[in-house]
Amino acid sequence: MTSADLLTDAFGRILENVHGAVEGLTQHELDAAIEPGANSIAWLVWHLTRVQDDHVAEVAGLEQVWTTAGWAERFGLPFPEADTGYGHGPTEIARVTATAELLLGYFDAVHEQSVKYVAGLTDADLPRVVDIRWDPPVTLGVRLISVIDDDIQHSGQAAFIRGVLLRRR
Repeated sequence: MTSADLLTDAFGRILENVHGAVEGLTQHELDAAIEPGANSIAWLVWHLTRVQDDHVAEVAGLEQVWTTAGWAERFGLPFPEADTGYGHGPTEIARVTATAELLLGYFDAVHEQSVKYVAGLTDADLPRVVDIRWDPPVTLGVRLISVIDDDIQHSGQAAFIRGVLLRRR
């Protein structure tokens, strides 16, 4: 198994988690906060997808799917185009509303771009420094693992919320 195989597998697990958390829910359920000010599934999936899109596109030297494939317009959110959700509070979280079709369409498009990129990586690519704003500087391998970790955590949160919502049906 190569590093590319491991990364492809990890991104595939995120895909399974996201689909498992979203499929079969109504827009009302996706947009719901299980308590005031809490993250919704819609916000979590939008955010984890934006982070993956932003970070992988940057290291791959690609344009973000968010802007090039028209997803920003389809979502119609009242945020700057570059917004990924970092620092959002309850007011911004509540503004992210979406159907399962919209969330999964965007996620699947980003997943496809990410997997296409990581499938071509070799072990020699991973030590490349991609961000000097940190100490120590961030390598490609560390950045990709950071994205995977963030996305797995948020997809797990979405799955938890799904469970709460299904018990309330």
